[in-house]
Amino acid sequence: MRQLLLMRHAKSAWDGPKLADHARPLNTRGRVAALAMREAMRGLGLAPDLVLVSSARRTLQTLEALEPWDDTPLIEPSDALYLATPAQMLKVLNTVTETTRSVLLLGHNPGLHELAMLLAGPAAMATRDTMTQRLIEGYPTGALAEFSVPGPWGKLGEGGGRLVRFLAPRDLPEFAREA
Repeated sequence: MRQLLLMRHAKSAWDGPKLADHARPLNTRGRVAALAMREAMRGLGLAPDLVLVSSARRTLQTLEALEPWDDTPLIEPSDALYLATPAQMLKVLNTVTETTRSVLLLGHNPGLHELAMLLAGPAAMATRDTMTQRLIEGYPTGALAEFSVPGPWGKLGEGGGRLVRFLAPRDLPEFAREA
């Protein structure tokens, strides 16, 4: 069984009107949230073998906040993941080697949210359990969806993952104290 972690970058700054979107950094709240998510991921034993990350500054800074890992994953920054559609993200995921057990894809909305719902598939969307309902309602900054993936990476597509957990920074007591 493979594991796919889909994480949206943490909250970014909007105070530089001349700054290109690709260059926007995390704001203070985003840095705190990313650090809280790092601790939550460690507590849950979530450690990827491979990190696929958008080349945007805010995604790279979110990744920096998640480090260091106990076992350093292979990290692949990618321009193709910047504001990518679900189809573009799937294309990247379909190239992952079959020996890779766990992948963290760190990207942007709306594509990441749409990809998560596509992977959960129509059956999960119809059941609307509490976790799936939260996913349907939105994908806040810093949120993480964990999927188990029974099939090969090369065939990952609609309904190809089972949503195991959906966690947002606001769910964490550590972040609630800092926010």
